Amino acid sequence: MSKRFVFLLLPNYSAMSFSMSMETLRLANRMSGEKPFERLVCSEGGIPVRDSLGAEFPIDHGLEEFGRDSIIVICSGLNVRETCAPAVLQWLRRCARQGSEIAGLNTGAWVMAKAGLLDGYTATIHWENRSSFVEEFPEVELSDYTYIVRDKRYSTAGGTSSIDLMLHLIAEAEGQELANLVADQLMYTNIRVLQHSARVQVAERIGMRHPKLSEILALMETNLEEPLRPGDLAQTVNISTRQLERLFRRYLSATPKKYYMDMRLQRAQHLLLQTSMSVTEVSVACGFNSSSHFSRLFRQRYGMSPHRLRGEQGAG
Repeated sequence: MSKRFVFLLLPNYSAMSFSMSMETLRLANRMSGEKPFERLVCSEGGIPVRDSLGAEFPIDHGLEEFGRDSIIVICSGLNVRETCAPAVLQWLRRCARQGSEIAGLNTGAWVMAKAGLLDGYTATIHWENRSSFVEEFPEVELSDYTYIVRDKRYSTAGGTSSIDLMLHLIAEAEGQELANLVADQLMYTNIRVLQHSARVQVAERIGMRHPKLSEILALMETNLEEPLRPGDLAQTVNISTRQLERLFRRYLSATPKKYYMDMRLQRAQHLLLQTSMSVTEVSVACGFNSSSHFSRLFRQRYGMSPHRLRGEQGAG
């Protein structure tokens, strides 16, 4: 008996996440010779929607009942808040009630959480949406893993993590040998496991390997709402404040204070674009005691006020 994967496409869904998942399952059918995986594509109203590249994929069905043995795979993109319709949420709740497994690719966990399907669960999501997700769904435990599998609820963090999840599900259904054959076809022989972090750490993103500086950056990133003083950062990693200053000048061409401020303003930008939080709430969430002070710094950094950014988002 074949396993049915039903891909739900939301407007501006991640072309990478969708195509990687479909291709992984296609190869599994090819390598097996028995086609153990059925692939269907649906959308609200059965109408084609554009992906992140502006292309459209043929749609097989609207929001119909597919049976409890189906895996519903939500494909969404960075603007998931604007593209997730109430009818989609209602359909997902019905699917969950009838016992379907549900997966969210890239930002699909946001849709699952909005539908109330992740209460008491652990999930993961693309790192650009982590801040807004935590603010909006505090009851959901957010993980740094590339993908999460738990009690018929699956989620991925974008990028190649869709392959990770599909290989895991292939191994569960048909055995590890088939999953390994598919990985070989994908030139993806080092199958990653749950212990791998979803988000490349800040130090790796900017190409550094200094362990003390990596620790400091991690401290900064986890303490944006209540920023730590340079002296406290230095003391935590057992170096002097002067050494701290030297590390930032050498590797980042910035002072610790300026780099920390840029981190906080970047998070503020994400929250303004991805949540309905007020400017005041965003300023507090990013460690600013004064909204006017926050607005002034934000304008200096991005060339527009927080209110204007929010207005242009609505206009677009």
